[in-house]
Amino acid sequence: MEETVKKMKRKRDFGKNAFSKWLIHYKGMSKEDIRKGFLNNLEYSIAKDRYTLTLYDQFLSLSYTVRERLIERWIASHQRYHYKNAKRVYYFSMEFLLGRLLSDNIMNLGLTEECKEAMNDLDLNIEDIFDQEHDAGLGNGGLGRLAACFLESMATKQLPAVGYGIRYDFGIFNQKIVNGYQQELPEFWLQYRNPWEIERPEYKMTVKFYGKTVYYTDIYGMNRVKWIDTEDIFALPYDIPIPGYCVNTVNTLRLWSARAAEEFNFQYFNSGDYIGACTEKLSSENISKVLYPNDNNISGRELRLKQQYFFSSASLQDIIRRFRSNNPDFGSFPDKAAIQLNDTHPAIAIAELMRLLVDDYFIDWDKAWDIVTQTFAYTNHTLMPEALEKWPVGLMRHLLPRLMEIIFEINARFLRHVSYKFPGDTDRLRRMSIIEEGEEQQVRMAYLAIVGSHSVNGVSKLHTRLLEEGLVRDFYEMWPQKFNNKTNGITQRRWLYKSNKPLRMLINETIGNSWTKHLFDLKKLESYGNDSSFLERWRQAKMEAKEIFIGKIRKWDGIRLNSNTMFDVHIKRIHEYKRQLLKVLHCIYLYNMVKSKSSKIITPRTVLFGGKAAPGYYMAKLIVKFINNVAGVINNDPDMHDCLNVYFLPNYRVTLAEYVIPAADLSEQISTAGTEASGTGNMKFALNGALTVGTMDGANIEISEAVGKENMFIFGLNAQEVEKVRHGGYRPLDVYNNDIELKQVIDLISSGFFSPEEPHLFLPIIDSLLKYGDRYLVLADFRSYVNCQNQLEQLYRDNPLQWTKMSIHNVANTGFFSSDRTIEEYAREIWNATPVPIDLDS
Repeated sequence: MEETVKKMKRKRDFGKNAFSKWLIHYKGMSKEDIRKGFLNNLEYSIAKDRYTLTLYDQFLSLSYTVRERLIERWIASHQRYHYKNAKRVYYFSMEFLLGRLLSDNIMNLGLTEECKEAMNDLDLNIEDIFDQEHDAGLGNGGLGRLAACFLESMATKQLPAVGYGIRYDFGIFNQKIVNGYQQELPEFWLQYRNPWEIERPEYKMTVKFYGKTVYYTDIYGMNRVKWIDTEDIFALPYDIPIPGYCVNTVNTLRLWSARAAEEFNFQYFNSGDYIGACTEKLSSENISKVLYPNDNNISGRELRLKQQYFFSSASLQDIIRRFRSNNPDFGSFPDKAAIQLNDTHPAIAIAELMRLLVDDYFIDWDKAWDIVTQTFAYTNHTLMPEALEKWPVGLMRHLLPRLMEIIFEINARFLRHVSYKFPGDTDRLRRMSIIEEGEEQQVRMAYLAIVGSHSVNGVSKLHTRLLEEGLVRDFYEMWPQKFNNKTNGITQRRWLYKSNKPLRMLINETIGNSWTKHLFDLKKLESYGNDSSFLERWRQAKMEAKEIFIGKIRKWDGIRLNSNTMFDVHIKRIHEYKRQLLKVLHCIYLYNMVKSKSSKIITPRTVLFGGKAAPGYYMAKLIVKFINNVAGVINNDPDMHDCLNVYFLPNYRVTLAEYVIPAADLSEQISTAGTEASGTGNMKFALNGALTVGTMDGANIEISEAVGKENMFIFGLNAQEVEKVRHGGYRPLDVYNNDIELKQVIDLISSGFFSPEEPHLFLPIIDSLLKYGDRYLVLADFRSYVNCQNQLEQLYRDNPLQWTKMSIHNVANTGFFSSDRTIEEYAREIWNATPVPIDLDS
């Protein structure tokens, strides 16, 4: 053992010496260095001259130039981590919604002006170059964007960290609106070169599927298990550098791509079966082909489970490889690795680490389980029971037979502990079992994650409380010490500094730029809340952001907007609980007010929707069509000119959000109370000075605590009232009959006014509200919502000075909502991880 440790120390010393010898010629950071690097890459990396140069070539060349400067810091970071044998954080997520990286990387390196000036010297427009980059749509929404913010904050806080996920060939689909309907088009983000990734074939891993298990006794008389006759797939890693802001730390996002263990079958080929010769390759590589395959059928469910196990197994093997390069004994594994599960998708990793430790490294069960539970932590992101993943036992036994055996054993041992703590409570045993009994046994993946982790956290105060009191109450009663809250956050670098130049410049000129690393420093803005000159400049900055967005959306989609109207924005994944439907009903209410020549003055308003509906989610796709039809009627009615306009922004994505959020006056956060775990869009809007209209749901509650309810517009039932209404015999038909204006709205829809060619097209929406119980209480909250909207639009119209003061107050009090704060809490309270500063000169 001592000799092993000495060898490892010598290896680390060699790494340090090599590190100091190799990295002695750093790439320059001046404008001239960038210009020379750009031209050099154009010729020698892309092989282009001025006659064949395209805009995309310009993007590639500038990206390679920036990447060279990242790589120096990347190597230095990992050499330092290795030499110190530092504890690393491993963030497992099925989604990483990165968005564009070039402008972000330039900003984090502190090269914004240098790159801009270097391109100007070459008569190139850097904004045009930025627009060439495709969004890396490796996520569906908030979950993936949160993961991206967390990676950036981990690097900025100088924490050694690696993100693990899947390198999907096709990310979240491109959305096209055809005749009002959503049409999904493949999003092949890899059709052109991705300049940020580096393939690492030397670290490929083998992942097993199918087969069977055999039991045997080893030479020491110990009972062992082998998983044999498997179908093997290679996991090939691609690394993307993740730089921190104005530090030398560059961490890694490692994405796995599936490759066939047998690329080509010559036996099939020689017999004339040319298709069969490639069948295994095609089948294997389907695993990393598409983000979230439709799981409404058996093959789709199997592929989804394959994806989850594929990246979890490859990542764990990679972590163990890295751990063993510096550590001789697995007893220290939890001291060197903290694995965070981002929702239930990677929960299979708990059983897989047990398999690796017990079957491959021959560690006894109890010691292995102790290692597992000290290593894993689990973040829950949903309050909806139907969203907690379950897998049929039959499917898992077929696909992952050894994993299914391990889960059964975990469950049996766990239930014994439950019975000791709660003797005779058989109903509790049934409720808490990882295996759900029924017509078809199911594996409850969230329960596996809770049992196998030392920490379970929610993502807002309300969400965590509802988890503890409702969804997983039994587990909270068993292990209250496991449960904690970590309210989500966003990175202010991307969501204000980079996205909102007019506001950034005003803030920096007024209070300096320390807020980019310490968001609480925005509090200094409060002292300017009564400065008439500053208030006017704030309004000008907001108007400039509107004009920038208007220019972009006109260029992208041909939509023409009026900046002299209130920009009322609802951009989220399309789902009934997020209540796009409530916003549309309000649009129709406003339409009716104008058409009736009501004495009520309507504040000129532009309502902007954006979001994608899951391809298999019928009601969500019908809501997209409904929004577009209502928009078509309103926008083509001459009476609505400069009074009310409604638009659906196609193909909502990170880049679109970076333009629309700074332009927003009003942020719609109107989910049914008790359904949104946290939300981060609410934080992004508040950070950019939009005022929030919302329910007391998710992080809206904490935003109201930070900025004060008097600086928001709160409406609707709270979570407790929602439960009371649902269990008190809620009758939506009574609400409809007792509210004349609501009835007018519903009746106009029912009459076919918004779909004259198909009068019954939107009947399923009406039925969901009146006939099938109005699950998300749209009608119950309608009157409160309308009253709240009437109040806020009067303020916007009649007292713009007060609106501006509220906007400043919102921005000044968003310090708590930085992902830097969230990451510091994870590091201190869950991961026990400490920063490792990187000094390029050491």
